[in-house]
Amino acid sequence: MTEDPELAARLQRAMEPYQSMVYMVPEGATEYEAIGLDSGPMGYFASRSAPMGPVSAATVAAAFYNFSPALIAGFIPRAWILASVEEIIAARWRVADTALRRLLGDRIGSAEIRQAAVLIERAADGLSVSGRPLFAGHTELQWPDEPHLRLWMGTSLLREYRGDGHIAALTGAELSGIEALITFVATGRSFTPAMAQSSRGWTDEQWADGIDNLRGRGLLADGPELALTPAGAQLRDDVEAVTNRLAMPAWRQLGDAGTETLRRIVTDLSWLIVDAGTIDSRNFMLPRTPEDPADRAA
Repeated sequence: MTEDPELAARLQRAMEPYQSMVYMVPEGATEYEAIGLDSGPMGYFASRSAPMGPVSAATVAAAFYNFSPALIAGFIPRAWILASVEEIIAARWRVADTALRRLLGDRIGSAEIRQAAVLIERAADGLSVSGRPLFAGHTELQWPDEPHLRLWMGTSLLREYRGDGHIAALTGAELSGIEALITFVATGRSFTPAMAQSSRGWTDEQWADGIDNLRGRGLLADGPELALTPAGAQLRDDVEAVTNRLAMPAWRQLGDAGTETLRRIVTDLSWLIVDAGTIDSRNFMLPRTPEDPADRAA
């Protein structure tokens, strides 16, 4: 297979809205509250970590990485008392099913979705779980029968496979969870600093200490705005390169033709979801068309 270092990143951008919509759609609150979970972030933390079993807050914090452990401890392990992991996993399947049926409309039973489901299952088949706890947990879920859910299952598997590899890259770069978040914000590619800090649950003191630590390492420039130094920018580039390399086994076993077909189909489906207003396209460097991978979503 052609070894394109950006290929894995392009595939993840293509798949992300299709997979991550499950954490943003209104169906989530409905289903999780119906089984007894608190409203708000508990559904996200519980539903994403449930495939690992009723694990501790510390384990979830390790796997989610850039979230404050104190924030996670507000929801885990209480979620496992309010509902079993089996109930939570079943609720997430219902969220994915009902949301995709609403968002994709007549496309739900299309030949392209059936083709993409076959391709992504082939890409995910037999990947090593070593050092990848979230991915490992998801591999123990049963593949559903419906093609749109099989495709969602595959995007979830490969998202967690890549995410676990990303944490390995961040750990190798000696970036803590909060430092990883701050340096990502400093790239200017997504969150505002205020949104990143509040949504991940870090206190003002923790945020300021993280900035000071990064400046002490020469990775963050002085000044009121978060900006990477050349050394910081190089470190982030190195992290992304390692992340991409660690994600490549899936695409190698799918091959050039299969990978490109999957990217084309999932890009189209992801834009249906973005255009429905479910998620903010600014969170994704998703190309408007598969033929223009450098085009950033407006």
